[in-house]
Amino acid sequence: MHEGAKAVLDPQDVPAKRKSKKLFKKIVRNWQLYIFMAPALLTVIIFNYVPMYGIQIAFKNYIPALGMAESKWVGFDHFTRFFESYYFWDLMWNTLSISLYGLLVGFPLPILLALAFNEIRTGPFKKTVQTVTYAPHFISMVVMAGMIITFLTPSTGMIVNLLEAIGVTPPSFLTDPRWFKTVYVLSDVWQATGWGTIIYLAALTAVDPGLHEAAILDGASRLQRIRHINFPVIIPTITILLILNMGGLLGVGYEKILLLQNPLNMEASDVIATSVYRTGLLEAQYSYSTAVGLFNSIVNAILLIVVNQVVRRTSENSLW
Repeated sequence: MHEGAKAVLDPQDVPAKRKSKKLFKKIVRNWQLYIFMAPALLTVIIFNYVPMYGIQIAFKNYIPALGMAESKWVGFDHFTRFFESYYFWDLMWNTLSISLYGLLVGFPLPILLALAFNEIRTGPFKKTVQTVTYAPHFISMVVMAGMIITFLTPSTGMIVNLLEAIGVTPPSFLTDPRWFKTVYVLSDVWQATGWGTIIYLAALTAVDPGLHEAAILDGASRLQRIRHINFPVIIPTITILLILNMGGLLGVGYEKILLLQNPLNMEASDVIATSVYRTGLLEAQYSYSTAVGLFNSIVNAILLIVVNQVVRRTSENSLW
């Protein structure tokens, strides 16, 4: 009896009980917010966390007729097979080179465009330019790939004919492996740059107009005001987006690449995502393709954590 009373009055349990009561009271007090958040939370759980149950087939010789539970456990055999394959380094190089190429070219452009838009006075010209730059974002991937093929077709392509008209011999954009990455990255930049400026323009609304007025009175030029007033305001946003982009360094999507891919440019266009699609869906090697996809996700997660820790040690603008 004495021991039971002692257990109930244990001081270590009191803070935990108080915290749980406070949490329950907060939930009850803000129940509308939790109901509002529930659909998004359920969507993430159902479509992001529940499918993680299937990751186990990366460590098994999965046979659909036997199911996950009955399939033979093979450990890291599929990972070893991928690492020892003759195309492993080619896939890694193509994926990394396309991602870094796109990051170096595409990441600074929305920043520069947002700073330029912010300097344009409100009027028809600003609205027209913004609409023109945003519009490509709403073109579907299939239509975009069709446009690229139409523009760069050797005999009838508009860009090819334009180059020939000015006396330039056009290269084989669609079949030369040396040009695939450039075509992919530049078309992606054209489609995404305008849309990427929105978040920076939103961040620039936090700039105090009084700072610009004071800078003008001190004789600061427009470039000086952009450099010392506008740019520092969007540095936290730039840092967060850079961390997220680095976390998806190996996450090159397969849709556009697959639409532009052909046997002649396969040398430069075959990436991890297209390899997973080919081996998983076309060749029905479910366990092997899952192992490759899991490796890709793990590397992305490690990059995200490492870059975030580096940023956290050098500044306060980190994800966590």
